[in-house]
Amino acid sequence: MKMNKNYIFTAIAGMLMGAVFMAVFGFLRAPNAMITESESNLSHDETVATIIANAEEIGWKVPATHEIHNSVAQGGWDVEKVTVIELCNVDLAGDILTGDENRIVSSMMPCRVAVYETSDGRVIVSRMNTGLMSSVFGGKVQSVMAMATDQTESIVSSVIN
Repeated sequence: MKMNKNYIFTAIAGMLMGAVFMAVFGFLRAPNAMITESESNLSHDETVATIIANAEEIGWKVPATHEIHNSVAQGGWDVEKVTVIELCNVDLAGDILTGDENRIVSSMMPCRVAVYETSDGRVIVSRMNTGLMSSVFGGKVQSVMAMATDQTESIVSSVIN
């Protein structure tokens, strides 16, 4: 009987250690899973202009661009260039926003792509992994956000290495 208790204790301890390991691993990997970054083969300004042109070419709207480096410079900070581009496919947005049950994701709208310079001169294109994030919601949100993700990747594809 004592051997069975030891076996059960060891099995439970092993499962708990495995669960803790997976939780820690998941926590440490989460930022890399939620954000996708790619190096651009163009300058910062060329990358921003190309992304905007690509979006408009396929019918997406660009409601705003935010020159974050200029905003923080007003507070006395000297940072490398950071531009956030808002991208909106009105048909996909409308499909999500027509039902109250799906408006929970409106805080993630419109889609955003950030273009920033690193201290060593590289230009990075950063965007949320909305395909992964949409899987949490399922249903219409997942299918519409998957389409938005595919189209956003198409928009940025010509500027990334």
